[in-house]
Amino acid sequence: MTQISPSTKLFAVFGNPVGHSMSPQMHNAAFAYQGIDAVYLAFAVDDAVKAILAMKALSIGGASVTIPFKEEVMELLDEIDPLAQRIGAVNTVLNRNGRLIGYNTDGMGATQALTDKVILQNRSVCILGAGGAARSVAYGLREKGAHVIICNRSVDRGKKLADELSVSFYPLSAIDSFPCDILVNTTSVGMLPNVLDIPVPESMLHPNMVVMDIVYNPLKTALLKAAEIRGCTIIDGLSMFVYQGAFQFELWTQIQAPLEVMRNAVLQALTKHK
Repeated sequence: MTQISPSTKLFAVFGNPVGHSMSPQMHNAAFAYQGIDAVYLAFAVDDAVKAILAMKALSIGGASVTIPFKEEVMELLDEIDPLAQRIGAVNTVLNRNGRLIGYNTDGMGATQALTDKVILQNRSVCILGAGGAARSVAYGLREKGAHVIICNRSVDRGKKLADELSVSFYPLSAIDSFPCDILVNTTSVGMLPNVLDIPVPESMLHPNMVVMDIVYNPLKTALLKAAEIRGCTIIDGLSMFVYQGAFQFELWTQIQAPLEVMRNAVLQALTKHK
């Protein structure tokens, strides 16, 4: 890690809770590898307004924004990237000479993780969930030409998101009733400590399917284990997490992100937390 001095640039993640975040390990490893005099710290905050004011007052170079502030923070910024505006959520803030600009790299991270393994154009993609992550991922996939289907336990919430995106909706109880090429879990089902939970019937998984889970702790969720047994191509949540972080790093520094360094830093942190 860089020796902190008066010239060290500060970057941050704002959210509540943030104690579980692996972003500091990931970004600090990237700064160190690229020889950038910067440090990235996690701040558990309960007031988005004060956090944004602190960015300007302390000249914080950039910030990650996580739950519960991704939507609230938008009205506090000086400018919003068009993609983030369409998504309706910001997970990245760039401080450009005192002007704060909001971006969303979540959907970019998910689509990059998927395009590493599969062509998205004209593929049928079922997204489990209807929260902020589902919204970001759905926008990213739709822009790549995929046919997006929202599938959610709550019909009202799921249908609302599907209507906003002009895509199809099915309740989770009907997930066996339609075919899909790609399945993306954006819910927290299967996350520690509930590692045995799986969000869909295993019977729907087939060898030609690509299955991605945005949960990265554990790295191989019960869903991914079941999908692997059934011959599916699987993509773990670490891929999306690292890619979205890499896009953040490049926005902040204008330097290419060291993907393997970032991935290894998170893997080491996950091992320590077991």
